Amino acid sequence: MKKNFTEREIDRIIEMAWEDRTPFEAITYQFGISEQETIELMRREMKRSSFKMWRKRVQGRSTKHAKLRTTNIDRFKCSRQRQITGNKIAKR
Repeated sequence: MKKNFTEREIDRIIEMAWEDRTPFEAITYQFGISEQETIELMRREMKRSSFKMWRKRVQGRSTKHAKLRTTNIDRFKCSRQRQITGNKIAKR
């Protein structure tokens, strides 16, 4: 299913996909797209070399998949990251 995202939403999906601590399930929860759809979006929106670097980085990374994470990781983002409400970054 092809979803139409705004440029801002696409930027946020790419940002979340690059973040080590953000699992694909968080992207699914927030934007309603699967891991495979996220990969397709990344392939479509990024330069080929950047996409290849990203894929190499996330393949097999346990923090990108909620089922592979250790039980002590229970959040989508780093504790030092600014709070995000409604896709807007708020001050602490």
